[in-house]
Amino acid sequence: MMKLYIGNKNYSSWSMRSWVLLTQAGIPFEEVMVRFDAFTPDSQFKATMRKVSPTAKVPVLVDGDLVVWDTLAIAEYVAEQFPEKALWPTDKAARARARSLCAEMHSGFAGLRSQCPMNIEASLPEAGALAWRDQPAVRADVARLVSMWQQCLQTSGGPLLFGSFSAADATFAPVCMRLVTYALPLPDDVQAYVQRVCALPAVQAWIDGALAEQDFLDFEEPYRLHR
Repeated sequence: MMKLYIGNKNYSSWSMRSWVLLTQAGIPFEEVMVRFDAFTPDSQFKATMRKVSPTAKVPVLVDGDLVVWDTLAIAEYVAEQFPEKALWPTDKAARARARSLCAEMHSGFAGLRSQCPMNIEASLPEAGALAWRDQPAVRADVARLVSMWQQCLQTSGGPLLFGSFSAADATFAPVCMRLVTYALPLPDDVQAYVQRVCALPAVQAWIDGALAEQDFLDFEEPYRLHR
């Protein structure tokens, strides 16, 4: 069975993407959680992950002797291994669009990611209001999300970005978590999409796991001294 190495579910947005993709698609795997103690070279997390992947980051998918790191590479690998799961849209144009959106998420949205780090357990509307007021990059990132999601939903007819569940929805699941945690303003149709993603069984299972951790990491929460 494949193994998927992940970090803390409350904080690890990149881990969430691969975990939700595999779980929602019903692809069996063994979960290996490596706790975030720090990200310094001498941390236990880095020491553990260096034995698994050359990047010493999560997520990492191990399939026998093969090691696949990076969320996009993992998505492509499992899509090839399980073509019947249709993890990418079957239509060529829609598939190209979905890959483009995932790549944009992979390399962009730095304002939202830096100012509103994923923290599923928390409710931080005040921090979100300040980020919205003071950070133009956050407003620009949310505007881009709204535009791309509305276009996808209008084209596909929903309920998810490309109709049925795809790698694109898994990619944006942690973004939905951020939008909820920080209560960032959204139009009704996009808010409804966020709610549908949050209601996916795999996302609900990830949220349940995050809430069960009860593992406060101060370096992940510069806006709180304690939980």
